[in-house]
Amino acid sequence: MPRGVNQKMKLLYLLKILSENTDEAHPLSTQELIARLSSYGIPAERKSIYDDIECLNNFGYDIVYVKAHKGGGYYMAGREFELPELKLLVDAVQASRFITLKKSRQLISKIEKLAGPYEGKQLQRQVFVAGRVKTENESIYYNVDMIHNAIQDNAPITFTYLVWNMKRELVPRHHGKRYHVSPWALTWKDENYYLVAYDDREEKIKHFRVDKMSRIKEQEGEVRKGAESFERFDIAEYANRTFGMFGGETETVTLRLPESMIGIVLDRFGREISIRKLEEGVAGVKIRVAVSMQFYGWLTGLGREVCILTPEYVKKGYADYLGEIIRNYS
Repeated sequence: MPRGVNQKMKLLYLLKILSENTDEAHPLSTQELIARLSSYGIPAERKSIYDDIECLNNFGYDIVYVKAHKGGGYYMAGREFELPELKLLVDAVQASRFITLKKSRQLISKIEKLAGPYEGKQLQRQVFVAGRVKTENESIYYNVDMIHNAIQDNAPITFTYLVWNMKRELVPRHHGKRYHVSPWALTWKDENYYLVAYDDREEKIKHFRVDKMSRIKEQEGEVRKGAESFERFDIAEYANRTFGMFGGETETVTLRLPESMIGIVLDRFGREISIRKLEEGVAGVKIRVAVSMQFYGWLTGLGREVCILTPEYVKKGYADYLGEIIRNYS
């Protein structure tokens, strides 16, 4: 490569060297920078290094000179992400069931590159992906992209929905029947990604696990339905009242429970719930919930001190649920 072209590339290579090879604990001296530039076929002198670093700092990069016992050096100080922030991103990828094992490792590798080489190694030592429950649907990113495009295009989609069979295989539900819905939102709940959509045939809002969706197709030329239903739709409230994202009739349920357990209900339903004192040490709380077996299971986990006061049909449904469990052990 001609010398003139090399000199034009020098700033870029210098930035690359500082970004990929330095941090506060590992600066590079001027001589080391000259040597590394030389390995790329770019000659440099001490004075030109000073001028180039000043130029990069003037442009907005934070390159710091640090004095040391055995000579000073330069390092890249102002990175886009701090190490704790990158750790949060890595933890989110590790915990995400809908991201496959292969894709998790690819994403974490990219996140590590946002740190310096030495901090990247610190992240590597804290990564534990193998052994976690992960989806096996490698088309998850294609699914998310297709859904986002359909929402942007204001178009409905069709897809097949997958379920597990006895052979531990994901197979199409209802013999490969194609679902036709209007997509409105994507939401995260219980370590999974869900599509929230309007089913115009049943005229109701439904949700679907994105990693269980297959062969998604945008219906070009058609327009989404359900806009009126979503005008007042609160997706956070919907997710809170839908246990395990299993649907059911939404009802206002009053619970009786010890005051010491109020925090459990607040954590699950938020601070907007109604709370009143029934007697010393006992509270009554009103919650909006999708009544389902999953809701009854959650109640059972809270123990015998928690009971349903109203409505009567939900109270009876819970008693029937408990009765069926007892009969299984009779």
